Amino acid sequence: MANERKTENLVRDDLRRLGYYDKANTTRVEEQKSEIEAVKKLLRGASKTGKGGIGAPEFIISDLSTPDFIVVFECKANTKNHASAKGEDPVGCAVDGALHYASYLSKEYNVIAVAVSGQTRTGLKISTFLHPKGALKAKELQTKAGTAIESVIPWADYIEHGTFDPAVQRLRHEELMAFSRELHDFMRDHAKLTESEKPLLVSGTLIALQNAAFAKSFDVYKSEDLQKAWLKCIKEEIDKADLPQAKKYNMAQPYSAIAVAPALGKPTDAKTASKFPKGVLYELIKELNEKVWPFISVYHDFDVVGQFYGEFLKYTGGDKKALGIVLTPRHITDLFARLANVNKKSTVLDICAGTGGFLVSAMFHMMKNAVTQKEKDRIKSSGLIGVEHLPNMYALAASNMILRGDGKANLHQGSCFDPGIAAAVREHHCNIGVLNPPYAQGDQDLHELVFVKQMLDCLMPGSIGIAIVPMSCAISPHPLREELMRYHTLEGTMSMPDDLFYPVGVVACIMVWTAGVPHGVSDKKSWFGFWKDDGFLKTKHKGRIDVNGTWEVTRDKWVEMFRNREVHPGLSVLQKVGVEDEWCAEAYMDTDYEKITQADFEIKVRNYAMFKLLGAQITPGDGDDNG
Repeated sequence: MANERKTENLVRDDLRRLGYYDKANTTRVEEQKSEIEAVKKLLRGASKTGKGGIGAPEFIISDLSTPDFIVVFECKANTKNHASAKGEDPVGCAVDGALHYASYLSKEYNVIAVAVSGQTRTGLKISTFLHPKGALKAKELQTKAGTAIESVIPWADYIEHGTFDPAVQRLRHEELMAFSRELHDFMRDHAKLTESEKPLLVSGTLIALQNAAFAKSFDVYKSEDLQKAWLKCIKEEIDKADLPQAKKYNMAQPYSAIAVAPALGKPTDAKTASKFPKGVLYELIKELNEKVWPFISVYHDFDVVGQFYGEFLKYTGGDKKALGIVLTPRHITDLFARLANVNKKSTVLDICAGTGGFLVSAMFHMMKNAVTQKEKDRIKSSGLIGVEHLPNMYALAASNMILRGDGKANLHQGSCFDPGIAAAVREHHCNIGVLNPPYAQGDQDLHELVFVKQMLDCLMPGSIGIAIVPMSCAISPHPLREELMRYHTLEGTMSMPDDLFYPVGVVACIMVWTAGVPHGVSDKKSWFGFWKDDGFLKTKHKGRIDVNGTWEVTRDKWVEMFRNREVHPGLSVLQKVGVEDEWCAEAYMDTDYEKITQADFEIKVRNYAMFKLLGAQITPGDGDDNG
């Protein structure tokens, strides 16, 4: 006779075999009910009968390492009760019941719902679904190869398949950015740190949490001792790196000042003591451990430190223009790696490393392409080269490398124009250069093209160098244009969206060069792309985001066009150019008149009329333009 307990025992045996019950890990298996407050609350009215009782899945699985995910199992004895035709029988069918519970739990979790039916191991029928948090309905959970998951698998595999679902990725990124805003406000009100110290507190805490002992025990320290333990763990993680002592000191030094900030330790007033009895630093560590560490441990191509830094910049009271800081959006750092065809044999150089975003993206592509451990070790030890002048920014870039266990030894602190650093960089024989230089604000000694030339001069002859610079570099006269073409070949320029760096108002282009081959010697046409529409839209609180999920299709189309030097009306053109010419698509591209609509024409006419009417009142250069 069919018995549901047999099905549950088979699932329990699988969970045991796969290590779910091992005391060494942080996975928690509960049956029928949960002691997790959020889960208890969500299941309170989730009875499958629909009469308002408590919902009771056979198994409820969670893990501290991935707190935004939960896995539920629903079992049925007979495979004929695996799923109903319309999905409306949660009492009688395993799939219907699993999805029923997922619909309740998805209000606060990404839910993986597993339906199991059958009485023998060989006869088990298993279906697996993902209900992303806040989504209207679930979908079948599949591997990256697009195959269905029809067995019980380890927790890490469930999470890997679930986290790379586009809806989950987008949601996690949005939540991370929302949390960064909350964290900024919290630090502003309670931590009493400078704007430059706030991202260091984030990066330092993430480094400290990489220390397994600290991650498990930070809540046992007295508030007055936690700062010392925090700094001690940062130094320990830095000391693990195979680095010269001077570099270790440079990396650790910016964190030392934060470690003695009085507002982070023991509460200094009654109000703070009542709200945060364990101190402000404890609250920060707890929040970062719960909301950020799981993200960074999964998405290895994501510059979390840079994202926080960029978010904090939006609230800076000082003059961002004077700093010349224009952080590169994540989808552009990834685009660079694809345009350069970064692979396991690449040695990538960034002479203005900033927070390390370009190096993080390059590392992801290199490691994905690597097969053997020897290849991976080569990437980690000598495949990523960076230079950063600002001490605090250097610490942020180094922390990004530490969080991935890679590349720390080849980060140089100092000016990329320093002869000693330039010589050290050349010894690495870099074959790919990536660059987003500080935007000069009219300082000719630090003009963006000065940095472009320095990058190209540091690469091996024949290497590819890619830079994102203000459009003025492509269209305005400058002595360095002649010098660049004398020694290097301009392969192409891509005109980027006007609001790419929103809320900073600079209009940018991407330049692609071949280093060490004079433009006149190569004697080839340059390729110019009109890449003004990346599909990202400005939103009030989230900045520019890929609202419709079209970026990957657009990105692949752009990369293919560039690699094949394709010419499309309104999108790209091949043109032979020299020093005196404009280096952009707009100067040479034929207009595709078939794409012009009546609305486009009316907008242009209206704008021109307003310009003629109000032209005398308009001052050129209005806005936050770093170009």
